Amino acid sequence: MLKQFLNLKLSQKLSPQQIQLMKLIQLPTQAFEQRLLEEMNENPALETGKDEEDYDKDEYENEDYDDYDDSESIDADDINIDEYLSDDDTPDYKTQANNYSDDDEARESPLAAPISFHQDLINQLNTFILDDHEREIAEFLVGSIDDMGYIRRSIPDIVDDMAFTQAIYTDEYMVERMLQVIHQLEPSGVGARDLQECLLLQLKHKTPTDSVELAAAIIENQFDAFTKKHYDKLIQKFNISNEQLKKAIYEIEKLNPKPGGGFTGNNKVTENVVPDFAIRIIDNELELTLNGRNAPSLHVSKDYQEMMQTYKASRDKSNSQKEAVQFIKQKLDSAKWFIDAIKQRQETLFVTMNAIMHYQEEYFLDGDETKLKPMILKDIADIVGLDISTVSRVANSKYVETPYGTKLIKEFFSEAMKNDQGEDVSTLEIKKILQNIIEEEDKKKPLPDDQLAELLKEKGYPIARRTIAKYREQLDIPVARMRKKI
Repeated sequence: MLKQFLNLKLSQKLSPQQIQLMKLIQLPTQAFEQRLLEEMNENPALETGKDEEDYDKDEYENEDYDDYDDSESIDADDINIDEYLSDDDTPDYKTQANNYSDDDEARESPLAAPISFHQDLINQLNTFILDDHEREIAEFLVGSIDDMGYIRRSIPDIVDDMAFTQAIYTDEYMVERMLQVIHQLEPSGVGARDLQECLLLQLKHKTPTDSVELAAAIIENQFDAFTKKHYDKLIQKFNISNEQLKKAIYEIEKLNPKPGGGFTGNNKVTENVVPDFAIRIIDNELELTLNGRNAPSLHVSKDYQEMMQTYKASRDKSNSQKEAVQFIKQKLDSAKWFIDAIKQRQETLFVTMNAIMHYQEEYFLDGDETKLKPMILKDIADIVGLDISTVSRVANSKYVETPYGTKLIKEFFSEAMKNDQGEDVSTLEIKKILQNIIEEEDKKKPLPDDQLAELLKEKGYPIARRTIAKYREQLDIPVARMRKKI
């Protein structure tokens, strides 16, 4: 049985403006500049630079530009809206200039045109004497090499792929023979199908010595024992001394496991970190500044405001004129909101980072990571009076330039743990001490996790072995056996 009834409830929803503001806050400097350019291109009522006669904000907000009667009959010729928009159509001759004399030299900056990794391999391949069929197979193999320098596909798959996609019919023997040609290219190790083959190819390119030959034998015959650092087994298997094994391992450590990764012509985009904040120490006091690129000078176009004022003063209004002015009003409202949102973004960023700076004042004055206090998002949110999600947006993907290097802001946040005195200490402090202990250990007898837990307990940090393992993995430190050196 269906029933109808009224239900009155109060709910809170974010307005589109609030959602847009949150998106602006979470943008780092470079992304914010891109967002600013997009808004400038979309909204002609938004202009950069300082306006000498800034608009009266209160007067603009109090204006009612929707006060008109649609039933009025108006001649469109009475008010020509094109007069207000005439600046949008500037003749071409006004934008051209001829300020150069005949004897001026045309100076252009040279542009680098680096050769890509795969093109360099093709150029090397051209030095080999191959028939057309062999060259097609060799070039297909070069195209199958990934950016790290490996061929990750099996020979049968390559044979089938050439037949189906390139109409190149061959067999596994021919592909293997052309693969031997690829293995002669530089950098050595390119075209390998796995790490073992890559290292072995590089060792075969080296000048033969006792250490190199021993290293090649280890990689070819005892690769699994080598990767697991079973050095005693290697010494027994090859009947060698510790010193001989040490020299062979040294030869292996000099090899490049990613021969394609270090190619200078890879054309890979390098992402530069732009600090959103800067902290300086002046007279033993901390000074925080916001990157100036986050505080652009913007103002509402005076031309668009004058169009609106002219329309309001006019008595006669046609439908086409009303539509044009409605568009202008929309752009003015959008420009005004965007300017206010940027100012609010600046204030939110500065206030939040200022609270973080003073919360971690001991660290920023000294640079010792063990002085970082336990700090969670709620701690800063309570100080600045903002929501936790807002603080998270500020801290995420933003960097601060400090006297000790450029740091990711979210790295200053950590949970708290109790020491043997019952005091709260940061997990970052414990990780730093753990890292120092591992760096200072005897690499011939690296410390297992249970011994690391005992050492931290002696220093006043009672931590379980499984927690040590978790922190070690977060620090990207391998287990004791993999840290062993001879």
